[in-house]
Amino acid sequence: LKSIDIKVYLNGGCSVDMSSAVCKCACLNADGAYDIPNMRVEGRTCRTNLPSNTAFRGFGLPQSAWAIESIMTDVVTFLGMSNVAFKEMNMHRSGDITHFGQPLEDADNMRRCFNECLDKSKYLEKLKEIDVFNCNNKWLKRGIAITPLKYSIAFEIPFPNQGGALVHIYKDGSVLVTHGGVEMGQGLHTKMVQIASKALGCDPNKVFISETSSQTVPNATPTAASMSSDIYGMAVKDACETLAKRIESVIKDNPDKDWSSCIFQAYMSRIPLSATGFYKVPLLEGPFDERFSYFTWGAACSSVEVDCLTGDHRVLGTDIVMDLGRSLNPAIDIGQIEGAFVQGLGLYTLEQERISPLVFVTAGVLESIKFQDLAIFLVIFKFIYSRVREIPSLFTPQKLSVNLRCFWDPRFSLP
Repeated sequence: LKSIDIKVYLNGGCSVDMSSAVCKCACLNADGAYDIPNMRVEGRTCRTNLPSNTAFRGFGLPQSAWAIESIMTDVVTFLGMSNVAFKEMNMHRSGDITHFGQPLEDADNMRRCFNECLDKSKYLEKLKEIDVFNCNNKWLKRGIAITPLKYSIAFEIPFPNQGGALVHIYKDGSVLVTHGGVEMGQGLHTKMVQIASKALGCDPNKVFISETSSQTVPNATPTAASMSSDIYGMAVKDACETLAKRIESVIKDNPDKDWSSCIFQAYMSRIPLSATGFYKVPLLEGPFDERFSYFTWGAACSSVEVDCLTGDHRVLGTDIVMDLGRSLNPAIDIGQIEGAFVQGLGLYTLEQERISPLVFVTAGVLESIKFQDLAIFLVIFKFIYSRVREIPSLFTPQKLSVNLRCFWDPRFSLP
């Protein structure tokens, strides 16, 4: 694929809200997982007479990913080529430069995810089985698709890419951690406990989390853009390393004492046991301000069945491979990958808003509000959790020492 001209039109509703920023993000990620040498993207936010909607997960990237994958499928269908061969031919490689000027340092990880997903899902075998099934069934048809993923991580402008933390160690050995992130079920607090206990060298059961408050950590960055584990994890680590240096001599002088006894000794020695931590993502120099901290890579393969008479559909199986670097907590990460995929599946298949046309008396009325519009679907998932091994840079171009890759929103784009 040598060149492409894309025009993005976003329904912004009757007020601005976040529409312009979502449109901008969609344009920056319009290349998807593919290297297109000549690319022009124009984005326009359209003012309409409909209610405005705020941003949802992915912030425009799921829509741009759907668009570029649809384009790739149309080209493959027209040429009569193998879908897999065409994608591999055009997929990004390490050293490629995006259409907005950012080099890709580890894009080969995406290819490794793609190849592993291809192998684990038994894509070629299933493709033959689906061809046989479709020949023998008139009204039920099956299909299969495999999709690579490139997802940009970081806020698009520099100033939100910062985080703070406050850590107290009490004389009984307990540790209280406060950071600027909001726990909403994604396991952020659990990961902060893990980072703190490792940096301090204490039992995780000694570490407690205080809920986010502007009284303790001011000017907190919104818990968004898949950056919270990065910025707040590094801020917690910064504070804990400061404390670890302060009590280092006490621990060395008392090798036979446990953590609580050493902390009490540090308190008696009048060593300060409270510290703040701060982290800011290093700015990347380039022709644009819209530079991202790094990219998360992955791939997914899904097989589906559709009833051609009723439109009823079900997912027969899904295999997902994500490059997570060194996962802090695989149990949390696997659950988050599964949950986000199901949420993305619902977005693409169930949540299309239908507005009645102007020719009707009830013009402009939301029609898709009845129970029968929210069809219940059956999904059978087989998730393949994997991380690409032997990653050249342990985590990111800045080598964040918490060694994970953020993926909260990336896997939402895989359905």
